Amino acid sequence: MYQARKLVYQITMATIRKRKRKDGSFGYTAQIRIMRDGQQVYQESQTFDRQQAAKAWASKRETELAEPGAIERANRGGSTLRHIIEHYLEEHEVIRPLGKTKRATLAAIAASWLGDVTDIKLSSQTLVEYAKWRMGKEGGAVQAQTVGNDLSHLGAVLSVARPAWGFEIDAHAMGDARKVLKKLGMVSRSKERDRRPEPGELDKLLEHFFEMQKRKPSSINMPKVMAFAIFSTRRQEEICRIRWADLDKAGKRVLVRDMKNPGQKIGNDVWCHLPDEAMRIIETMPEACDEIFPYNSDSVSASWTRACKIVGVEDLHFHDLRHDGVSRLFEMDWDIPRVASVSGHRDWNSLRRYTHMRGNGDPYQGWKWLDRIIEAPVDLGARVKKRAV
Repeated sequence: MYQARKLVYQITMATIRKRKRKDGSFGYTAQIRIMRDGQQVYQESQTFDRQQAAKAWASKRETELAEPGAIERANRGGSTLRHIIEHYLEEHEVIRPLGKTKRATLAAIAASWLGDVTDIKLSSQTLVEYAKWRMGKEGGAVQAQTVGNDLSHLGAVLSVARPAWGFEIDAHAMGDARKVLKKLGMVSRSKERDRRPEPGELDKLLEHFFEMQKRKPSSINMPKVMAFAIFSTRRQEEICRIRWADLDKAGKRVLVRDMKNPGQKIGNDVWCHLPDEAMRIIETMPEACDEIFPYNSDSVSASWTRACKIVGVEDLHFHDLRHDGVSRLFEMDWDIPRVASVSGHRDWNSLRRYTHMRGNGDPYQGWKWLDRIIEAPVDLGARVKKRAV
């Protein structure tokens, strides 16, 4: 009876060589060779800054390559991270479109040297090197928060690359890299802002914007947009996106579509209560377009940034108006569920980041600008178009 010949692989002990780099530092190259019947069938090497890291990698790879089918998969040559990211973007876009920031970040990673690394060679050491490069001059000299964001978005890709599409991704690579970078202080969460506009700053900005309205009536009505941002606690892009069709006047609420959320953005539609002041502002807007505030979000941002520079208001983001609005509701003794019904937050932990109280009572009670903003006419200019029925 014929008996199939059993293939016998022999993994030679990894060799580690110390080499001097051009910059004078030393690197440790670990090399693994695999033999079969006296012939070399596979070879792999990786260079590290520390000898201990090189030994650890070699030991780990020897164990992995001893598994059935591992050598055959390794000899395929692997797929580049760039290809994996592109695959992710194509697949994900069909199911649920990505946010602009995440897509741009992944595209930048794919275009960097990390995009040339293959799946089988993507290790925690490689990810740590990428983080160091990003914080260096050649990588953009970014802050730890940006590195953390990069790895967060990349981690979403790697988490599905192996189980969904069969790419040879080390399931522990990202987790191990994060542990190392955290100890080195090279990744961190974004710093929480506690900035709220001062009354004098709002005075300067509103005086400037009303002057702009006199000179160009059809320009973005920033006084109404600003006030609505404060009283509704809506984000800039949400303000420019909400539609008349999504307004429930009787219920004093509006459906905010695709509300920003860490776990879900597209398709995350939330009904949000509108305080009286926000409703009064909406009622002054002409129902001549599909959108209540038919302005381009980027144009609103540019107008805000330019105005702050002109009037001398420093370090005030448009998003800080949302912080101000949420904090105001707490200062008025609203409880957490009631505030969340306006802001759209799902839990106290995320809502807490927007709460920076200064005292008790409504800081906008008797605000001299509100009636002027309410009474100001709105000229939509060329934006006017027939509303969809």
